[in-house]
Amino acid sequence: MGKKRILLIGTGGTIASEMGDNGLEPELTSRQLLRYVPDISEICEVECIQLFSLDSTNIRPEHWLRIAKAIQDCYGQYDGFVVSHGTDTMAYTAAGLSYLIQNSLKPIVFTGAQKPIGYETTDSKQNLRDAFRAAASDLSGVMLVFNGKIIIGTRARKTHSKSFEAFSSINYPIVGMVQDGRIIPYIRPKSEVPIRFYEALDPKVALLKLVPGVDCGIAEYLLERNSALIIESFGVGGLPVYETGSFYETVKRGLDAGKTVVLTTQVENEGSDLSVYHVGNSIKQNLPVLEAYDMTTEAVIAKLMWILGQTNERAKVAELFYTPIACDILYVF
Repeated sequence: MGKKRILLIGTGGTIASEMGDNGLEPELTSRQLLRYVPDISEICEVECIQLFSLDSTNIRPEHWLRIAKAIQDCYGQYDGFVVSHGTDTMAYTAAGLSYLIQNSLKPIVFTGAQKPIGYETTDSKQNLRDAFRAAASDLSGVMLVFNGKIIIGTRARKTHSKSFEAFSSINYPIVGMVQDGRIIPYIRPKSEVPIRFYEALDPKVALLKLVPGVDCGIAEYLLERNSALIIESFGVGGLPVYETGSFYETVKRGLDAGKTVVLTTQVENEGSDLSVYHVGNSIKQNLPVLEAYDMTTEAVIAKLMWILGQTNERAKVAELFYTPIACDILYVF
């Protein structure tokens, strides 16, 4: 059997950056990246395309669609895909691709770096090698490979801003590790249904992180301008009750206007449970809000964009939201 054929898709990011007059800027193409790691040719055959060269701060849902379309167009020609991407929004893009490309039996691997590939002390080269090993393996679906960890695309979060140990898997085990040039799989999620590509997103999904004393008028403003609002609450979840204004009434007006509201927690681990306290249970029992449970905020945002790109019918939105996709949600109380 010959070597597997892998497509490297370049999008910019730190891994491809060089120092400019105002700081690091993405300059290198995917083909130029490969020149720094010629030994990847021993792992697989590689072809390259460059979709754009952006700091990931500037990557938006429209760019997720371009990446997904590039993979769709080339899906039959390659055994796997590597997407080099900036770390700051990589978890969002990996989540977005998890909904735009569902049930892939081929690996779609995101990676990047905390230091540019031209630096003497860089994590770029090893992350690229590990990503190509994962892309040439029998793993499947969208994943993120970084610092030896293999993380499902819907569970990744950037938890360190500078260190090489940049990403964690939230409320779900890592899929495996890359050690000494070998894939060590812990979990092998497989799909028994055909691959499906989607081509629509509704980017009008807003996020409000509650802080003590926050004015509920902010939620009203966001609901007026968006199709959906995700509220990151405290602890296991709930909405504050103030004498000066009611989050309950604000959310109710938004729901009555046909908007979607999701309650989640700003606590990183263990998820939400609105049934625990009155401030949460009163909302859960009386309003048709959705609850994120153990989903990451990145996955909630991407999933809502994907769902609302298909339908805004409330019952269908709820059905799709609570349907597990790519291991994004494990429990619903």
